Amino acid sequence: MKKRLLLLFVGWLVCSFGVGQNPVTGKLTLEEAIKIAHARSPQAQMVQLSFMSQYWSFRSYKAQLLPSLNLSGNLGNYNRSLVDVRDPETGRISYVANNTLSNDLSVYINQKIALTGGNVSLNTSLARLDQFSYDTKTYNSNPVTINYTQPLRSFNTLKWQKKTEPLQYEKAKKQYLESLEGITLQTTSYFFSVLSAQTSYRKSEENLRDTRGMYKIAQQRHDIGTVTKSELLQLELSMMNAELTVSNSKVDLEVALFNFKSYLGVAESTFFELQPPMNVPEVFMEYDFVLNKALQNSSHNVSLKIKELNSRKSVAQAKADRGIQVELRANLGFSQTGDDLQGVYSRLKDREVVGLSLSMPIYDWGMSRGRVKMAEAEARLARTELEQEETKFQQDIRIKVMQFNNQARQCNISAKALQVAEERYDITKKRFQNGGITVTDLNTAQKELDSASEQYINQLRTFWNAYFELRKLSLYDFISKRDISAEFDKIVEK
Repeated sequence: MKKRLLLLFVGWLVCSFGVGQNPVTGKLTLEEAIKIAHARSPQAQMVQLSFMSQYWSFRSYKAQLLPSLNLSGNLGNYNRSLVDVRDPETGRISYVANNTLSNDLSVYINQKIALTGGNVSLNTSLARLDQFSYDTKTYNSNPVTINYTQPLRSFNTLKWQKKTEPLQYEKAKKQYLESLEGITLQTTSYFFSVLSAQTSYRKSEENLRDTRGMYKIAQQRHDIGTVTKSELLQLELSMMNAELTVSNSKVDLEVALFNFKSYLGVAESTFFELQPPMNVPEVFMEYDFVLNKALQNSSHNVSLKIKELNSRKSVAQAKADRGIQVELRANLGFSQTGDDLQGVYSRLKDREVVGLSLSMPIYDWGMSRGRVKMAEAEARLARTELEQEETKFQQDIRIKVMQFNNQARQCNISAKALQVAEERYDITKKRFQNGGITVTDLNTAQKELDSASEQYINQLRTFWNAYFELRKLSLYDFISKRDISAEFDKIVEK
């Protein structure tokens, strides 16, 4: 049985169907193919770049909460023109010549306050004005100034970002792992596609050799009258069909290999030998355990929390934008003016500017109230959708666990069926050679063997796809019994 399976599933891929090809340079298991896909495939690079984008988005958010040091200024502002001047006593407007050069420079530190939504800044500035018409220069300094702006009833964006942004980054990390598991699933699909095409091609070659041998025996038996002309023609037709099958299966194998190598990100000239996962691991999954791991590790639960927070955020924003808006502004510091630098930094004068600004709609035809009601309705709808998503998520896991636990048994049955089909075909072939059965019986046994071989590969494919789907949902390796993780610090350092 083992020898027969190895004959069916393992082979030098290119040696069997090409001329002028290089020999196979290595062996490839499913686990090794997955490692190559994670390291080299274009999809893996896209997953990494997507995570990097989310990482820097999170870093930008965190930078908003830290003080920022800034420099601003206006240098070399030359102005030579006529300007209008009003006489303070008579109110008469006259135009006088203006010939000035102004320069100013300021350094300031800004700090946003997430708790209150306010903004505080500390700055220092110096300005110089040269009036060439009068041959004078004037300095104006603000050595220390503290500015504070505090909205008293407006929507606090930073407060909500402080809740959602860490969750967004946590979701990005989990989605990175899930995307890698998605690559694992796709690699498994390509792997078994090549394996199936390879098996079909090798089996078609075996069938062609057997059919040719049977045809020669049938010709000899036809000469002595133990095989009819109709049976001989039937076997000849089977031989021609076998030749067509070899040609078609060869093309299918080449196409499957091309797709597989392209997905892995390896050169088309790379040759390897596929080693099928013959042994099905003994893994039994419990629904409660898989569900707990999925809720703990996957991005599903985090996504639901973010959606809930965003719905609450929309309601809070609609309510905050309704009614009176008040903002407190305060500017405290020192200032001085003079003809030289030493003078503008001595005998500083106090500077205090404090005030409130407000705005209030008197009548907006119910627009603000409508926005609040709409946000509340959308929030209720979002909660209902979240409950449905949670139920569907649990149902999907339950169904997949049931299907997986049944699949191991299906693989064992298919393996036994393949063994029976092999034994039956061997017996049928010998009986035909001895003249005990007809060509129809031989063809039937051959088709049953082909069907059993294909069925066994399909069952293996289904098993591993089901396993990796549950691993993607739970981000848990049920064979090694550990959570799936990644070194994210090393990823962002690349």
